[in-house]
Amino acid sequence: MFRISLEEFEGPLDLLLFFIKRDELDIYDIPIARITADFIAYIDAMQSLNLEVAAEFIYMASLLMGIKVKMLLPRELPLDGDADEFDPRTELVERLLEYKRIKEGALKLRSFEERRGEVYARGMGDEVEPEIHDELQEPSMRPTLYGLIMAYKAAMDAMPKPRIQNVREAPVTIEEQCSFIMGWLKRQVQVSFRTMLSGADERLVLVVTFLAVLELCRRGEIQVLTREGYDDFWISGIVSVSQ
Repeated sequence: MFRISLEEFEGPLDLLLFFIKRDELDIYDIPIARITADFIAYIDAMQSLNLEVAAEFIYMASLLMGIKVKMLLPRELPLDGDADEFDPRTELVERLLEYKRIKEGALKLRSFEERRGEVYARGMGDEVEPEIHDELQEPSMRPTLYGLIMAYKAAMDAMPKPRIQNVREAPVTIEEQCSFIMGWLKRQVQVSFRTMLSGADERLVLVVTFLAVLELCRRGEIQVLTREGYDDFWISGIVSVSQ
């Protein structure tokens, strides 16, 4: 059994903020049913890949479901006729806003650190290497774990589903698929995940190939990028710059 643990979101609040930003939702009027479904779908996708899901994510899922139930249950109007009744989402919204403020503050401090790192003492200019611009390093093109999982799920759904499930060893290994991927990159600069697997007829080959992509990323031999609107991701080799 292959087991890989990746850290993409720093916690459940980070994941919720990702969904809110992605779907351009009003943080003060969160559609709790929709965001609960997205949150649980993410956890299911992680578990289907045998990735570790922290207890805090499971707790947040139960909290979201509890809020959803409270909003579905009928509530009695206050005796004083005040229409501003308690909203079950209030505590969650306050936690999200507080986390958002802290995260934005941390990003601001990081920008100060990066700016300070660009300051060099007099006499060090000759040692500074020229900056090399790489399109794949643009923040908008950097893949997220969520994007990779969704692309993997789309590729898996497109594979024919066998009628009979047999328990057997994988027909390929991660190392074999690493060589397979690098072979593609020797023939062309960039290749999409689904193009590489266009000839594969077994779902297990797709799973092992996806794990090989993660392994090559960990080794720093390849880089991947996603494009908005595509259920796929693209792979390219990392070109080393000689001194």
